[in-house]
Amino acid sequence: MAPSIGSQPAHRQPKVIVIGAGIGGLTAAALLAKRGYSIEVYEQAMVTGGCASTFRRRGFTFDVGATQVAGLEPGGIHHQIFSDLGLDLPAAEHCDPACAVFLPDETTPINVWRDPNQWQIERQRQFPGSEPFWQKLGDLFNYSWQFQTRQPVLPPRSLWDTWQLTNSLRPNTLLTVPYTFSTVGQLLKGYGLYENQRLKTFLDLQLKLYSQVGADETALLYAATTLGVSQAPQGLFHLQGSMQVLSDALVKAIKQYGGQVFLGHSVKQIQLEGNRPRFVRVCHQKTGETWLAPTDHVVANVTVQNLTTLLGKQTPKRYQQRVDKLLSPSGAFVVYLGVEQAAIPKNCPPHLQFLYDYDGPIGENNSLFVSVSRPGDGRAPEGKATIVASSFTDVQAWQQCRDYDALKAEYEQGAIAKLNQYFNLAPQHIIHAESGTPRTFERYTARHQGMVGGIGQRLSTFGPFGFATRTPIPKIWLVGDCVHPGEGTAGVSYAALTAVRQIEQMER
Repeated sequence: MAPSIGSQPAHRQPKVIVIGAGIGGLTAAALLAKRGYSIEVYEQAMVTGGCASTFRRRGFTFDVGATQVAGLEPGGIHHQIFSDLGLDLPAAEHCDPACAVFLPDETTPINVWRDPNQWQIERQRQFPGSEPFWQKLGDLFNYSWQFQTRQPVLPPRSLWDTWQLTNSLRPNTLLTVPYTFSTVGQLLKGYGLYENQRLKTFLDLQLKLYSQVGADETALLYAATTLGVSQAPQGLFHLQGSMQVLSDALVKAIKQYGGQVFLGHSVKQIQLEGNRPRFVRVCHQKTGETWLAPTDHVVANVTVQNLTTLLGKQTPKRYQQRVDKLLSPSGAFVVYLGVEQAAIPKNCPPHLQFLYDYDGPIGENNSLFVSVSRPGDGRAPEGKATIVASSFTDVQAWQQCRDYDALKAEYEQGAIAKLNQYFNLAPQHIIHAESGTPRTFERYTARHQGMVGGIGQRLSTFGPFGFATRTPIPKIWLVGDCVHPGEGTAGVSYAALTAVRQIEQMER
C-alpha cells in the first residue's frame, strides 16, 4: 500500500528519502536514522547493495561487482561508520597480495604486497630505476591521506563546506598543490619513465581498475591515494561470506533506528516546490502502483546522469550542461563461474589481473580482473570455488548491438578461453557459468546505461573539480561513485558521511 499523504505534526522529525540501496545510500540512511531523522529507502531491485550485492546459483554465492573492501582497518571509513552505528565489523582477511598482475607472455606476476618493504623490493625488482617515481607517489599519498582523514568537503559549495575544507589544510597539504593539475603520465615523463612499457602498462591496468582511466588521464593526486591504499597500515580486505554482509549490516542498523527499506520500489521523479524537494514519485515494481511520498531531503544514491533524469526539466541548466559534456562511461562484462576446486591452481591469489596483448585495449577481454573465492569463505560448497572475471567494455556497443545474445555468448566464450590459460577450465570442472553485461547492470542496478565505477578520475572530474554531494538544489544530496572521493565501498561511504554532516549542519 502507498503511504498516505496527510498533514504532518508541527514538530516532526525531518524526513529523508534515500533513492537507491547501494552502500552509499544505506550508509547515509543508517547514520541519519541513528541521528533521529525519519528515513525511507527505496530500492528498485529485490536485493540491497547495488554493485556490491550478490546472487546465488546452485549453491554458489557470486559477488556482483565489487569484490574487495578498503577501510576496515582501525580509523578506516568502514571502521568509523560501523563503530558509530554500534555494529560489529564483518569478518575479513587481508588481501595479500592485493593483486597479482600478469603482463603479456609473462608467467611470474607483479605482486602488490601489503607490507610496504616487501612491495618496495617487488617493484624495484620488477621496474629497475623507477624508485624515485614510487617515492614521490608515496609522499603524495601520505600528504593526501592525512588531509582526507580530517574530513574535508570537496568540492566546497557553501561557506560551511569551505570552512571544513580550510580546517583540513596543514602545511604539508600545500606540498600537493603543484601536482593538482598533473596526471600520472606527466609524472612518468618527469622521471624519464614514460617509455618503460612494463611500468606504464602496469599502471594503466591498476588505474583503469580503480579510476576508470589509464595513466595518461588519471589525476595524479587521486592515483597516489588509490595506488597507496593497498599497503599497511591500510590495505584491502576479502570479506567472509560475501560482499552482501556490508549491506545486510547497514539495513539492520536502519531498521534498528526506526528507518524503513522498501525493496522492489523505484523512484521515477523528484518533484520540487520553491526550489526544494517536496515529493518523490514512487512506483511499486510488481503492481505498477504509483504515489507521491513527501520528504524534506532527498539523498540520491544514483549516478549523476540518473539524478538529472529524475529531475527532468527541473535540473539547473548549467548542471545539466556539465552532465551532458561527460565522456561516455565505462561498462563491465563479467563472467561468473562455479567450478570444482581442481580448476584453481595451488597458492592462487584471491585477486588477479591479466593483460593478454600489449597492442590491445585494456578491456574487451584483452584484460581481465579476476576474483577467486577461498576455501571456507562462504562463497562455494566444500571442494568447489567461484571465479568472477570482469573486463571493461563500451556501454554503447551493448546498447546498439543487433544480436545481443550472440555478442554475449562471444564475450563469454572468449573470457573463458583466456581464463583457461591460467585456470584448469576443462568442461568437467565448470559447474555453472553465466555472464553479465552493461544491459544486465542497467536492469538490476538502474545505473545509467549500466555504467560502473563512476565518471572517471580525470583532472576535470576528481576531487576539487568533481561533482559535489551538495547539488545546486538545496536539500538534494548526491552520494555514490560520481562524487568525491570516487568508487569503491570506502569511497561511497565517505561521500555518504559527507552528506550526513551537511544535512546535520543545515538542520541545526
